[in-house]
Amino acid sequence: MNRAAKKKYSCAIVWPAITVVVLGIAAVMFSLVSCGNDWNAPAEVKSERNPMPATGANLDAAKAIYLDRCVNCHGVKGNGEGPEAEKLAVAPKDFTDSHAMNEVTDGELFWKIGVGRRPMPSFKNRLSEDDRWLLVDYIRTFSTRLAAPSGSTAAPGRP
Repeated sequence: MNRAAKKKYSCAIVWPAITVVVLGIAAVMFSLVSCGNDWNAPAEVKSERNPMPATGANLDAAKAIYLDRCVNCHGVKGNGEGPEAEKLAVAPKDFTDSHAMNEVTDGELFWKIGVGRRPMPSFKNRLSEDDRWLLVDYIRTFSTRLAAPSGSTAAPGRP
């Protein structure tokens, strides 16, 4: 093959490869930007009440689920410092932050557990509804329920 033919052959291979790499980088960047978007539950689920009472037996059952499914990222103390947390591009939620947790309703927590958002998987098909509601009860044990702001009618979660 002469020099001109080699150059033409080389360009025929290099440019498509460069295009694939650029498109791959663009896809990764889009994915990262998308993950940064707010994770807001639909309005209709925010007012949903937890049907599972926070009894000792229910909290024990929920703790077992949490230790099996959540502890690697959210940590034993619920502070988002589980053994896998440092490997994640998005930090796990810190359930011990009372101010942040006071802003989230039980319905929102239930929805987020069910839907998931990378790197957190969806648990809608992995856990029953009852188990997801039990997790909401258990997650609530990591933070202190703050009093409702003056002028409001109720705290965001259960009273």
